[in-house]
Amino acid sequence: MYIKLTLQEKLKDERTRRHMTLAELEKATGISKATLGKYESDNCTDISPFNLAKLAEYYGLSMDYLMGLTENKNHPNTSLYELHLNDSTVDLLKSGTMNNRLLCELFCHPGFMRLMTDIEICIDRIADMRVQDMNLLLEKARQSVMEQHQTPENDLYMRTLELGQVSEEMFFSHVIHDDLDRIVKDLRTRHESDRTTAEPETPTADFARNIPVILLDALMHKGTADEKRAFTICRVFGIDYMKLPEDDRIALARVFKKSPLLPAAASQRGKSKLLSLFGKKKPKE
Repeated sequence: MYIKLTLQEKLKDERTRRHMTLAELEKATGISKATLGKYESDNCTDISPFNLAKLAEYYGLSMDYLMGLTENKNHPNTSLYELHLNDSTVDLLKSGTMNNRLLCELFCHPGFMRLMTDIEICIDRIADMRVQDMNLLLEKARQSVMEQHQTPENDLYMRTLELGQVSEEMFFSHVIHDDLDRIVKDLRTRHESDRTTAEPETPTADFARNIPVILLDALMHKGTADEKRAFTICRVFGIDYMKLPEDDRIALARVFKKSPLLPAAASQRGKSKLLSLFGKKKPKE
């Protein structure tokens, strides 16, 4: 996830957010399409101040934002008084210990106001009486039926009336959890294409899934135990063992012989050229 956007990324984001092509932006600003494309490329280091000011004016952005002097697009000098932030909050936001960009995305998500409303209702106990009233009605109905009809507590319907009662804590934990889940899953989806987001399929997961195939191929491989080990390791790292020069195969076998975890090699007379490494030579005919 990006912590801070570059100038090039900001320019590209603003154009794509408006669903504009480079040709359309050229028509709107008078800056050539080739130049605009160069400005949005990662390796661009030479941007005309005149053209940058023209783009800032067209996008309705402050130059300070484009140049990275502030993260505010349109409110670079908003006072803290207007934001109603206390000193502890300001200190925390300035500390650099949090991902403020992610925090801004969280605040701006359409579901954030619902989350805040539900948290306020929970903290101020606004709905507690309604939940308690509902539980009281269910319990009175349950007790009345049990007394009138001598129904046991474990009866299906009596148990249903009992389980229909929920505590305020349980109710709000589910409500708030669902609110937050929707926001986090949405933000997670938005950032799937980020260069710093982990790939969905890791090499470790791919290796774990293919262990049975790798081991079977190693067992079927014709050669000494050392060759089989080398073959297996090469498969793990996506190397075609059979295409390796013989010198490389010999080097791998020599390395494996140094491992204290491996048992002493049994005689493999006549099995491979690699036996010359271990003092065993194929007898002459």
